[in-house]
Amino acid sequence: MPSAPPCLPPREVTRPKVPPPPHACDTHAHVFGPADQFPYADDRSYTPPDASLEKYLGMLDATGFARGVLVQGSAHGHDNSAMLDALRRCPDRLRAVAVADADVTPATLRDWNALGVRGLRFNHFFRGGQLHYRGGVPLSAASRLASVMAELGWHLQLWIDVKDLPQTVPLLKSFALPVVIDHMGRTDARAGIGTAGFQSLLRAVGEGWCWAKLSGAHRLSLQAPDYGDARPFHEALVAANPERLVWGSDWPHPRVEGEMPDAGHLFELFQDWTPDLAARERILVGNPAALYGFPS
Repeated sequence: MPSAPPCLPPREVTRPKVPPPPHACDTHAHVFGPADQFPYADDRSYTPPDASLEKYLGMLDATGFARGVLVQGSAHGHDNSAMLDALRRCPDRLRAVAVADADVTPATLRDWNALGVRGLRFNHFFRGGQLHYRGGVPLSAASRLASVMAELGWHLQLWIDVKDLPQTVPLLKSFALPVVIDHMGRTDARAGIGTAGFQSLLRAVGEGWCWAKLSGAHRLSLQAPDYGDARPFHEALVAANPERLVWGSDWPHPRVEGEMPDAGHLFELFQDWTPDLAARERILVGNPAALYGFPS
């Protein structure tokens, strides 16, 4: 079995100089472990540090966020137990995006919906012709699950490098579900915003059937800590359609390449890169309330 290298722990969080508005939501984070209670998958691509619910809530409190959305990380494979436990313990503050095989029962998905799950995540992120993360569910499984997802009002979250998005758009549209793209399309910032892949993301967001997460600047860029070459991607998405954008910390930043980011500083970059206060409020409060079913 391939090795699963350990990840660095997250950094101490800097409290932002300007706090987020009331009801602001961090829409992309993970809980991992504790491993003695929620073991990691044997077949995994990385070994995260234990990142408990208590630690995540501490990060939210330090940055001033009232709400959070947990996304099932591949280190736990298809076992959503740690994430579902967090939902049970914080039903008002948290929502989640789960991972499920094509053979999951509709009854199970309905049970998850009652706990606060609002979508399923699929892995279409390739490196060298193979899926880069073990433990995810391939996009092909969505065809079996789309009807129940639509019944529940869920969305499809996709981990993809936008270089593969143009040829994937027809399949995504065929599901007739809202689509959420992780981390601004997880491209290489050195390629610039003019590539066919990123331009296809801008069109999809502009047309309104697709959402994007203004997250993962540290995954596009290696220019820590300010990630200046990721800023044009952020700004282009805001210009395309601020009503289809949400922000996420990506805490605890698993399998990060380069320097470990500071979630508080990432939020301050969001503020710097989104000077329009109305757009900022929309992205942090109104959009996630609509997408994840928080009270408005």
